[in-house]
Amino acid sequence: MSTFTIDSNNNITAHAGLPVGSDESQSFTNQKELAKLTAEWPISQLVETWNSFAGVAPFDDLKPVKKFTDRKGAVVRIWKAVERLSPDAAQLAEPVAPAKRKPKKSPSKDKRRDTARPGAKLAGKARDGSKKAEVLQLMRRKSGATLAEIMKLTDWQPHTVRGFVSGTLIKKLGLKVESFRDDKERRYRITE
Repeated sequence: MSTFTIDSNNNITAHAGLPVGSDESQSFTNQKELAKLTAEWPISQLVETWNSFAGVAPFDDLKPVKKFTDRKGAVVRIWKAVERLSPDAAQLAEPVAPAKRKPKKSPSKDKRRDTARPGAKLAGKARDGSKKAEVLQLMRRKSGATLAEIMKLTDWQPHTVRGFVSGTLIKKLGLKVESFRDDKERRYRITE
């Protein structure tokens, strides 16, 4: 059974037995004796004791603390750490990292961006009487359609029209849309 000693600098040392010439009042062999030894200590000394070995090899996994919530919890935590110093204690196994796995492949950009319903891209058509069909009809004219004409027909805001042209017509349906200014008005024309 190991005996542990603690010096005035809060350094804890493990021994196979009680070292010759050491003070028994500063030695302990179990958690109960550690609690008795530290009963008169201020809680700040327990914090200093913990922080003296927290973060230092072989205690790399322990983090320094600013305070403990209670004395009993502090003694329990210090004892669990001190047990690692015991020469007769079984050596802790080295942590084994899980095997790295290949991440799942995300779909290619082409597949992610192709969100049109089946058949929509082929015909470039819309349901009869829908706003989409009416806008397509306007934009297929030789002169195209102005932004104001599309807004009036659909009751959409300008940003909605621009989004419809770039998102639905160009990206989803794959139509070739020409955008140009004519007499200070923005016009859109489908050029197939």
